[in-house]
Amino acid sequence: MIPQASEAAYQHVVDTYASEANKLISVWRGFSDCDLAYRPHPKSSTVAEIFQHELLSGRRFFAEFLKAPEPQGSGVLPPTLTVDACCQRMRALVRRRLDFLASRTPEWWLEEKDFFDVRRERIWIFWRRVLHTAHHRSQLSVYLRLLGKAVPPTYGPTADVSWSGADPTHTVEASERK
Repeated sequence: MIPQASEAAYQHVVDTYASEANKLISVWRGFSDCDLAYRPHPKSSTVAEIFQHELLSGRRFFAEFLKAPEPQGSGVLPPTLTVDACCQRMRALVRRRLDFLASRTPEWWLEEKDFFDVRRERIWIFWRRVLHTAHHRSQLSVYLRLLGKAVPPTYGPTADVSWSGADPTHTVEASERK
């Protein structure tokens, strides 16, 4: 369900956003509803707070900085905060955004826009969003580990999930392959 970018050189943007969203949802699905109040430290956010932050900050980011058509903020969070409802809501938001991203021109991507207190090209702003989401996905992966739950693979095998042909680099010898 990944749309074709209007410019082939920007297909990686659409593909990567879809892939990163799928990875995020796979981590979210590692939690159960009873885990939503979990926080590993009093200064840490709860699982539910991180879910809400990702949904709301994604809405703000795409609407404010990329000028994508987004629902009103009041309509972003699911009526009942459950793992499944948050995953479904994220998936629905991402599907809309993929069409928007696919339709952008090179000129649009390279135009400088305000991003908080700096000016940056939209492509730079987009990649900041991907990194922001990856940060919170990693944060929640640690929460899963601390809860004794399986951590799904994102960029390769984990201690919990591997497959035939997986080739993680854990030795100097492996790092020197050409």
